[in-house]
Amino acid sequence: MSTILFNHIVFGPIISRRLGHSLGVNLLPKFGKWCSFDCIYCECGWNKDGKKDNVLPSKEEVKEALEFRLKELKASGSPVDTITFSGNGEPTLHPDFAEIIDFTLAARDRLYPDAKVSVLSNATQTGREEVRKALMKVDNPILKIDSALEEMVRAIDNPVPGYSLESTIGNLKLFNGNFILQTMFLKGWDRDGKFHIDCTDEKHCQAWIELVRELHPREVMMYTLDRETPQKGLEKVSVQEMERIAAPLLEEGFKVQIRG
Repeated sequence: MSTILFNHIVFGPIISRRLGHSLGVNLLPKFGKWCSFDCIYCECGWNKDGKKDNVLPSKEEVKEALEFRLKELKASGSPVDTITFSGNGEPTLHPDFAEIIDFTLAARDRLYPDAKVSVLSNATQTGREEVRKALMKVDNPILKIDSALEEMVRAIDNPVPGYSLESTIGNLKLFNGNFILQTMFLKGWDRDGKFHIDCTDEKHCQAWIELVRELHPREVMMYTLDRETPQKGLEKVSVQEMERIAAPLLEEGFKVQIRG
């Protein structure tokens, strides 16, 4: 596959289908991947193929790169709608994540006060208090649960040993709804070709709807495949299918963003 890795600490802004002019921040290795999931749809490829670089940028390097780029963009009059932590894996794995969020918010307030700070996270580190508190400070904590069924999570996300969907759900309840729930919808087979995945399946959809009701996030992001994936043969779910799945939630007043 054509793996996409972000070879800079700060990159963009890029035009995001969800976040507008998004200035990306990569807290992971520049030429490798570091993640607690190994998702079958990850644009960064499989974890095993991303181990040639395991060096994390220091908090000082992140601060210098972010400040420099924000000042450069401001001087040129370039728009920044959001500063987005994503990159080559799971950003909350960085040991100084909480401190980095604090100085990012301060830099945003000085240089782009109308911009949002967003974090795209798989929520695996929300059991750590310092990470959870940092996520609660940002404008858009975008936290992923791809299924409310344990077997589906393992088939789609391939989490590290010790992961517990039940514990993750419990941690997300601590946000009291002040977060954005992100879920991928796709069809295909798991990494071993043994488990068939269909995110439009009635059992999966009903469990997911009940999860949304239980967590009551301020917004739900439903999306599907947009780039090449490490697992071959995966299929997109249409916007129409996602609209059908979301219909009960929309009727109940949930804010749902759907991206095909």
